[in-house]
Amino acid sequence: MLKISSKRFCNLGLLRIGNYMTEWKTYRLGDVCNLVAGFAFKSKDFGDHPNKVVKIADIQPPVVNTNDLVGVDMSNYDTNKLRKYIVSKGDYVLAMTGATIGKLGRIANDIKAYINQRVLTFRPIESVVDKNYLYYQLCSENFNKYILNHIDSETAQPNISAGSVGGFEISLPSLDEQRRIAGILSAIDDKIENNRRINTNLELQAQALFDKIFFDDKGVERNPLSDYANINPTRTLHQGVVARYIAMANLPTKGSFPSDWSYKSYGGGCKFANGDTIMARITPCLENGKTAYIDFLEEQEVAFGSTEYIVISAKSGYCPALFYFLARNKEFVDYAVGHMNGSSGRQRVGGVDIANFPMPHISLEDSNKFAEIAIPIMDVIRNNSLENRQLANLRDALLPKLMNGEIKL
Repeated sequence: MLKISSKRFCNLGLLRIGNYMTEWKTYRLGDVCNLVAGFAFKSKDFGDHPNKVVKIADIQPPVVNTNDLVGVDMSNYDTNKLRKYIVSKGDYVLAMTGATIGKLGRIANDIKAYINQRVLTFRPIESVVDKNYLYYQLCSENFNKYILNHIDSETAQPNISAGSVGGFEISLPSLDEQRRIAGILSAIDDKIENNRRINTNLELQAQALFDKIFFDDKGVERNPLSDYANINPTRTLHQGVVARYIAMANLPTKGSFPSDWSYKSYGGGCKFANGDTIMARITPCLENGKTAYIDFLEEQEVAFGSTEYIVISAKSGYCPALFYFLARNKEFVDYAVGHMNGSSGRQRVGGVDIANFPMPHISLEDSNKFAEIAIPIMDVIRNNSLENRQLANLRDALLPKLMNGEIKL
């Protein structure tokens, strides 16, 4: 039985369980929306320009990461002919190529950008299908399975055409019903996005404070980081014990909270506990900023992850969160990257080099001053992130039942 735990998003009096599919009609996706595959811009025209382009790498479900969009020199193109390739807030795009084929992201920011080749966008026929409802149809497991089962070619990498995507069959209720369904799911996603933005803003404030307190004075005494923190401290976790596992893929490149975790038998790997900062030590994960702050485990819990992590743990008296913001500090990251060694493609930085990082002196007074701001901020970020996990689970439980008519609004 479906359990709905949040009255903020779902009026239980409006939800009726049963099969109401008799009122729904089935269409091909290509019959209810126009599918627009992106434009093949020339690579020589990419650079630091005001007009931005969405590439496959920018699709980071459930959103499009618009923070690092590449620019394109539009002086060599007829902008009137390229209007159909423009996407803006509320539009969603699909990866048509590569290892991440089928991933879907929606633009959440007030921007306009062009879509690059092998990026597909959707233009719904609004008299038939609601734009937001269609987005959630495309988020369904059925659509994802369809994409993976209808790959057109895999000569060098998997590809799918707009025509093949358009063959996906969807069932549509009335427009009013579509809007009600989309409204419930959108309310959940809006709350998730609001929490995410709060977290981003709070972290930026804490990072600015950290950099100001500890790195603005270039003449301050410096000491090895190991004077203030333990690197790869000893943690106890016995072989075969089932414990929380955080994979490299789940370490965020921005933000402090992992995207997910699992539970598995411990057979090796870096061990960590609440108050620890974990960071990738291997290329390209280190350069990409894969780092997390651990503050969501149970009391006395020890978790583990990749052998390619470095664990930084505050020594007694120092604010634990301080070392997360150190791991995000540009000078520290540049130092870590500069001390990588090994064969090309498998370079990594060692714990000894991290321990020897010349850290500006941390007085207990400065540590306490930073903790007064940082600890409440990290508490809010943790709570928002945990709430987002619950909201995402609620949305994912509702999605298939709303989309197959099992729940009637």
